[in-house]
Amino acid sequence: MLEHYYRELMNFCARMVRDRDAAADVVQESYARVLAVRNAGQAIPEPRALLHQTARRLIIDRHRRAAIRQHDDLDSLPEAQQPAAPAHLEPESVYAHEQHALAFAAVIEALPPRCREAFVLNRFEGMSHLQVAEHMGISKNMVAQHIIRAVLACKACEDRLGVPAIWPQSAQRGRSA
Repeated sequence: MLEHYYRELMNFCARMVRDRDAAADVVQESYARVLAVRNAGQAIPEPRALLHQTARRLIIDRHRRAAIRQHDDLDSLPEAQQPAAPAHLEPESVYAHEQHALAFAAVIEALPPRCREAFVLNRFEGMSHLQVAEHMGISKNMVAQHIIRAVLACKACEDRLGVPAIWPQSAQRGRSA
């Protein structure tokens, strides 16, 4: 029954998009969607109206996508006019950050085990000095000493690299309560 409307729908779409191939794509998609509705068991009292409405909406979506995509081809611009990638995405910057992260990880890994554990729990897990002390079974003062030792090691690494430390925000707030 839907086949009766093919030619009519094709002419309608061709007038709307002014491209016979594009119109054929819209008609095919319209039929696919209407058939999916019918195959799902829903009754279609006005198949002609549903086909036209579906095609109209597909054409509107097509125009919207085309409007969004209208821009200059970046490859056709001279190199001086091409937008630069954000600095943090430049390969040199990504590599430098990776190297800095590896250096800090090596410094933290080289800490004595109990010192490293206290530091990681406080600075990366967000635990307070009291929580770390209870978790590790040591005094709050000992936790503070471990964390100070680790922070000084990271600060020395930071000074060697000439960059600010790259650790979680909680570390920069200095959680100690």
